[in-house]
Amino acid sequence: MTLILALDFGGTKLAAALVNIGSRKWLRYERRLSPVGADASTDLEIMRSLIYSLLEDAKPAAIGVSFGGPVDASTGTVRLSHHLAGWENIPLKGLLEDEFGVSVGVDNDANVAALGEHRFGAGQGYDSLFYITVSTGVGGGWILNGQPWRGAGGMAGEIGHIVVDPAGPVCLCGKRGCVERLASGPYMAQSVREILENEPPSRQVRQGGDVLRGLVGDDLTLLTGQLVSEAAAAGDDLAKEVLDKAAWALGVGIGNVANLMNPQRFVLGGGVTKAGEDFWRVVRQVARETALPEVDFEIVPAVLGDDAPLWGGVAIASMLV
Repeated sequence: MTLILALDFGGTKLAAALVNIGSRKWLRYERRLSPVGADASTDLEIMRSLIYSLLEDAKPAAIGVSFGGPVDASTGTVRLSHHLAGWENIPLKGLLEDEFGVSVGVDNDANVAALGEHRFGAGQGYDSLFYITVSTGVGGGWILNGQPWRGAGGMAGEIGHIVVDPAGPVCLCGKRGCVERLASGPYMAQSVREILENEPPSRQVRQGGDVLRGLVGDDLTLLTGQLVSEAAAAGDDLAKEVLDKAAWALGVGIGNVANLMNPQRFVLGGGVTKAGEDFWRVVRQVARETALPEVDFEIVPAVLGDDAPLWGGVAIASMLV
């Protein structure tokens, strides 16, 4: 019996799972939320406790790690986290190898999730795919000729920072009208909030917002991308307008990537992709209109859900055994 340990350091959650190599079923699985005010040392301690709880007295053959932030995959060093302090230049691969005495592979979460979907999910049987995660941010990971492709400096796949509306709102990166600024969950919530706070009442009535206000009891600080999706499904015009703009931005980004790289499949994961049929219809239609007619591709939902980074970790570790 060859055991594989998969770890996922997400932005707000930590997860670990144990599996027999070749199996599609977790032997053991644990998930924990990262506490408010956590830093790198907090998360490392929580992950250590998860690992020891899972392993009991067993020893894995290898460990595969997904990290929510820029990683130098060649050395397994975390460059930084956009969510937690203290992760600057942390040699995560080395720390885990020293403690557990086995080979460890570490990569950025979008790359790892792409590998997970390729080996175990919606990308099985395809040589080229682009995995896009649409949640807190918008990121991407490439599989080309059946292998992960990270680019020269490990930064390939940043579809979230393709500019689709140069006159659009300012993104965290400093540019205007990025895909992420229009399509990620928190930014969709921010867009709705700004409209409801700043527009005159007559425009609000015309645009909707009643369902949105009802969902948060008029406390606009509670708005999330998920609630925007729910309000749109319930017929709120304002929520539909913001969701359509998000789908449009994502569609333009996908169409441009299709022209540039010509992958067989785009696999979409993350919370915003649960936004309903209208969202998917707009994404597909705009991507098709943006891409050249001769460029053939499919846009499909991810099938591994929140476990895509863990299954990608399994794939990474399996290559080390």
